[in-house]
Amino acid sequence: MHDVAASARPEAVLPTECGPEHGSGVDWIFSADGIPANAPLHALLLAASRVMGAFYAGTLAQAGLRISPAGLGVLRVLLAADGLKSSDVAARGWSSPGTLTSVVNTLVREGYVERRRDPGDRRVVRLYVTDKGRRICEDYYSLAGPHWRAAFDFVSPQDEPVIRKFFTDMIGHFSQLTRKERGT
Repeated sequence: MHDVAASARPEAVLPTECGPEHGSGVDWIFSADGIPANAPLHALLLAASRVMGAFYAGTLAQAGLRISPAGLGVLRVLLAADGLKSSDVAARGWSSPGTLTSVVNTLVREGYVERRRDPGDRRVVRLYVTDKGRRICEDYYSLAGPHWRAAFDFVSPQDEPVIRKFFTDMIGHFSQLTRKERGT
């Protein structure tokens, strides 16, 4: 496995550096072949996110489910805490309220989510997963579970805690940066 700590050393390439000696060509972004040892961390993360997003969408298509990755993400948030306001779903899903609105509109149209007025404050609208929404999540997890397990079978048990800590720390750090940037 690549030494995560080595990438964070001062001699690692900074996001502002470019040129072939720093792996700024785009070929490696589309394939694991030829990834430079000093590729910028942000570029590696963006490439990994793009590939994982395509894989995620592929698992949905293979499962034959009519829902987007963003829609499934909203359902996952609501399954953990049903009855949230859109702004709370957006915050928990690291999304903007504007982006979330179009996703929720589709989920409502497909019958996966319903909007209900808050009985305590009629100005507030809350989102609830329907039985159809619960079923599509269950279907996805049962059909796609083996694909996701296979996707990570290259990670050794010894490396998993290091990778898990890195991603947990990164999620926390970027969440903090985002809250600071948004003034929340």
